[in-house]
Amino acid sequence: MSDPEPCRMKHTEDPEEQRDLMEVKEESEELSEVKEESEELSEVKEESEELSEVKEESEELSEVEEHHVKPGEKPLKLKRHLLVHTKEKPHSCSCEKTFITADSLKRHQRIHTGEKPYECSHCDKRFSRSGDLKTHERIHTGEKPYKCDQCGKSFYFKSHLKQHMRTHTGEKLFPCDQCGKSFSSKDTLDVHMRVHTGEKPFKCDKCGKSFSRSSNLNIHMRIHTGEKPFKCNKCGKDFSQSANLKGHMRIHTGEKPFSCDQCGKTFICASNLKKHLTVHTKEKPHSCSVCGKSFSLLSYLHAHQKIHTGVREYMCFECEKTFTTAQCLKRHQIIHTGEKTYKCSHCDKRFSRSEHRKTHERIHTGEKLHTCDQCGKSFSFKTQLKRHMKIHAVEKPQSEIMVSSLF
Repeated sequence: MSDPEPCRMKHTEDPEEQRDLMEVKEESEELSEVKEESEELSEVKEESEELSEVKEESEELSEVEEHHVKPGEKPLKLKRHLLVHTKEKPHSCSCEKTFITADSLKRHQRIHTGEKPYECSHCDKRFSRSGDLKTHERIHTGEKPYKCDQCGKSFYFKSHLKQHMRTHTGEKLFPCDQCGKSFSSKDTLDVHMRVHTGEKPFKCDKCGKSFSRSSNLNIHMRIHTGEKPFKCNKCGKDFSQSANLKGHMRIHTGEKPFSCDQCGKTFICASNLKKHLTVHTKEKPHSCSVCGKSFSLLSYLHAHQKIHTGVREYMCFECEKTFTTAQCLKRHQIIHTGEKTYKCSHCDKRFSRSEHRKTHERIHTGEKLHTCDQCGKSFSFKTQLKRHMKIHAVEKPQSEIMVSSLF
């Protein structure tokens, strides 16, 4: 069941986070393809590759021909070129495949023999073709020769640049036959299809959680390793995802782009606004099948259910204490770091949690959110209201009961 959305959000999306996630997606897919380039180096047809090889060989032989061509004889370069037009392929393999040149045949036969004469000078990886070696070495050198003339982004392979250009042109050649949504690449379509099939082939070997994309698994693994590669240049805080760092930066800038159209309250991120909207709707459509407790968001229900299952997949590396959610672990870790990120906007007092800061700031603003339904008196804190309610309580104080029992 999806979360109810009777209240309209003024900002339904975070453009910065979307762009960032799109870049992460492109980079993750690009690096994934680079690592597997031995299996997926190119999708160009073999015949086209062969013609390209013929061209290279012809260029290498050009100097030799100047000294060895006899009068009235056609140059070797021209002879080979004519084979392109005649489609003649005089060199055949035992698998019945034919080739224009003997060198092309020799290269092809390495598929059968497994020979890989070209070794990377940076690692022990070997290749059957020199072109594949050159492409692989870009991983070590960082060379990205294919540059987008629209945004300046560079790529290892021409095919990657071609795919990237579709983000500028809006071209989407690959439609989903289930929902009609179109995509700019077949790889993106394949990932999308897992939404319909429910396939999650990438499994965490630490906790068993599965993911539809390898990049999502890589990000998830940082929960177990504790890796946080993204650092805030204001306070030095580290984050496991760049999108989380961007959201955190708004604490320093004070930017709150997401506002509630019911009460005008503003928030740093869309997820906080979504949670806030349940205050107005009062709906709790997600119920626990074990104890019947209801929740406004599905994520709250999932976190609650871990109480019954006993699953505590998040561990503190300082004291080895385990927690049911990443948020609980994050709050706990402040005990070890002593970090107090949230500063009062009225005085110099600092707090480890944003809700503690909000509660404290009521001292300055005089805001009283908790009202007695008996007499209408309001209080800044829930504990004050609770204490006040004892005045209206039907039961007599314990002292009065003890006195009356003496008579």
